[in-house]
Amino acid sequence: MKASERSKAALASLLRGLDRVGLIGHAKGHCDIPCGIYDPGPALIAAVSVVRLMDIMHEGKSEDAVALANLHARCALRKEEEAEKVKQEIRVIWGDYFKAPLIEKHPEVHGLVHSIMQKASACKQDVHRDDGLALVELVNRFAELFWQTKGIKTAKGTCPYPPALTVVYPVLEA
Repeated sequence: MKASERSKAALASLLRGLDRVGLIGHAKGHCDIPCGIYDPGPALIAAVSVVRLMDIMHEGKSEDAVALANLHARCALRKEEEAEKVKQEIRVIWGDYFKAPLIEKHPEVHGLVHSIMQKASACKQDVHRDDGLALVELVNRFAELFWQTKGIKTAKGTCPYPPALTVVYPVLEA
């Protein structure tokens, strides 16, 4: 065995050992293969969920202080998870789908994504419903822009669940 092959084998053995004892983290993510399967729908559902969770927190009433604290804690945790999901979904589409030709045609995408990131962070930090509504509007605009790049028309409709906000969806021809 050559020296370079022994070095590679030793490095591989070292990495396997570090992995076995948990010293190497595992990453998960959307593939970088240009599969073309992107959809802002999950980000929009997450943004609407942020508003709904804020509403539940504001509406929550209970004679039992512990039950109310539990409700608020659970809603706060889910609200932060949903706001983070908005950020993740938008980041993937922005980073993987929007390449130079699309950016040239839609230069607003960078500023829009930045605004979404900031507003989602604001939603994680507090429970101001206006921030949640603004997040939904920003994601709606992103959805419009995304579907426009695909040549697909969009429409607005009221989502059929609380908080019954207006959302953008693609008009799919039969």
